[in-house]
Amino acid sequence: MNNLTWKFNRLRTMGLSEIGYRVYQVVQLKLESLILEKSKSLLPPKLSTFGKPWINTLPSQFDAELYCDAADRVLAGYFDVFALKGTQLGFPPRWNRDPKTGIEAPLAFGKTLDYRDEHIVGDIKYLWEPNRHLHLTTLAQAYHLSGDMRYAKGAQTFLESWFDQCPYPLGVNWTSSLELAIRLVNWSFTWHLLGGSSSNLFVSEEGRRFQHRWLNCIYQHCHFIAGFLSRHSSANNHLYGELMGLFVAAITWPCWQESDQWKGLAYKELEAETLKQNASDGVNREQAVYYQHEVIDMMLICWLTARANGIEFSQNFSLRLEKMLEFMASIMNSSGTVPMIGDADGALMVHWSKEHDWNVYRSLLSTGALIYGRADFKMKAGNFDDKSRWLLGDEAKLQFDSIVTSNMQVTPRQEFREGGYFVIGKNFDASDEVRIVADAGPLGYLSIAAHGHADALSFTLSVAGNFLLVDPGTYAFHTQKKWRDYFRGTSAHNTVRVDGKDQSESGGNFMWLRKANAFCESWESNEVRDCLIASHDGYTSLADPVMHRRKIEFLKKERTIVVEDILECSNAHAIELNWHFSEACKVIVEHNKVVATVADVRVEMTMPNCNSQPELVRGNDELPLGWISHSFDEKVPAPTVTWREKITGTTRRSTILQISSGYNA
Repeated sequence: MNNLTWKFNRLRTMGLSEIGYRVYQVVQLKLESLILEKSKSLLPPKLSTFGKPWINTLPSQFDAELYCDAADRVLAGYFDVFALKGTQLGFPPRWNRDPKTGIEAPLAFGKTLDYRDEHIVGDIKYLWEPNRHLHLTTLAQAYHLSGDMRYAKGAQTFLESWFDQCPYPLGVNWTSSLELAIRLVNWSFTWHLLGGSSSNLFVSEEGRRFQHRWLNCIYQHCHFIAGFLSRHSSANNHLYGELMGLFVAAITWPCWQESDQWKGLAYKELEAETLKQNASDGVNREQAVYYQHEVIDMMLICWLTARANGIEFSQNFSLRLEKMLEFMASIMNSSGTVPMIGDADGALMVHWSKEHDWNVYRSLLSTGALIYGRADFKMKAGNFDDKSRWLLGDEAKLQFDSIVTSNMQVTPRQEFREGGYFVIGKNFDASDEVRIVADAGPLGYLSIAAHGHADALSFTLSVAGNFLLVDPGTYAFHTQKKWRDYFRGTSAHNTVRVDGKDQSESGGNFMWLRKANAFCESWESNEVRDCLIASHDGYTSLADPVMHRRKIEFLKKERTIVVEDILECSNAHAIELNWHFSEACKVIVEHNKVVATVADVRVEMTMPNCNSQPELVRGNDELPLGWISHSFDEKVPAPTVTWREKITGTTRRSTILQISSGYNA
């Protein structure tokens, strides 16, 4: 899709207020370009006033070698950037160069650069990721644990090079307020880990010049973010992250007359956006599990920074955070894995833990267990991870250990009606659990629904901690349109596609024009069965409208899932029903029966009233079909089973999944 088409589609999703705001922004940009001196070089008037770190005593009981090794790799110029693991970028790297394509973005006025144009900037995700400065915090962690000035001096070199190569407000690193905000958060933690205003780096005359230069750049970041907050259709996690960065910076460095204003604005809007962007049942409205993790992380950063500096968020804020953690616990299987529903970009706010088996979701529950005294969170977390120790301190480990979990039997919440998810199954968190996560929720948040997928009425299946039916993930964002369209399209999900079309109409990589609306019609859960009946209207815009209704019934004693799809229509249509299996599964087709096995779990799938034969696809580039992506920009072949047929008029199709365990492959 060319840039002109994207802009046209973007206008289609805007309301009058947003169009007016965009016009205002264009005028503001012109003014900004004329008055850059306003914030280019303003020394802070209160150099003796700085905020407190996020905890009173910074933790130290870590495997220091693990963190020093990571920092040594940074000093040697090796950076992990998504699929590029251990890439030699040099130290310091070229900050305006995309490490994936090698394209060097120009130092033009940042807000006029089109970061979507890969011919100008390359793959913007790869360019921006190192510029978030997570690697800087790694250097600061190593210095804090070892006291070795090589790491502190390395942090200074890191920052000085960025100041030199990325002058305000030129280049693609002065384009997105969210990128500036995440950078500020990493700068804040780095500042404290290096010793704050009393750091040995600032003792000499040269060090004081460096401190002043850093503070000047912090002011420029805050000034930029406050002037370019995402107010309309992108007022999702972008706005929340921008407010996070402004809030943390205003508390860490309250050095300017605007600081109190920035802090007050950010606090007020964080309170409001917490309730707007997250449903009362704890589901983030982006309808994307990884973004749920990111927003929880942002909330924790704000909450901890505020608490340490005598600022309290409301009870509503705290309760919403707890509910969000509850949702995470409910969809997590007994192995600590969650479905990859919606977009995932692999981003971290701060790369705290260097543990090799670290799990972002279990880590959140580990932190939440201590904050809320929740034994069920502790059970799901399994252990007190390094990130939780960095955030909460050394003594927090003892408090975590004191939470009693013995003889606990916890039934997770199963109904998240506002968010649109339902957890079906039995023996949750036991060795033989069956956990189904079904989607009957909205496409996404706000007018563009940027991070939602066309996955209405899809579901995932995990048995005994092993995923069988999966959501295949995300893979691509700004580039590789074919794969972006596939992974967020209907054919990449365990649901019905009609006439080769997606349930919702895409208008670009982060935009949906026509959106399917899903509805829960009935939900029942008892000792005998769980049953969800839901529908969506995504195909009612066809010349002959089609309404898709699905019943998912789990018979607990029989360990049988019965899926009934009803397609209400009058004329002829081509339908396909896709079932995406984990790449760990062995899948074979035997006549009209599909058999999938993983570990000692076996699932037999049949469609007794369907005349067509199931087709097994694995890693097909042309369709495309049969792929799974666990990490951004990485995909591997995985088995997908498809039933295709022509129907005329209202049609019912049943799919039966019979689960058995103790199977020896």
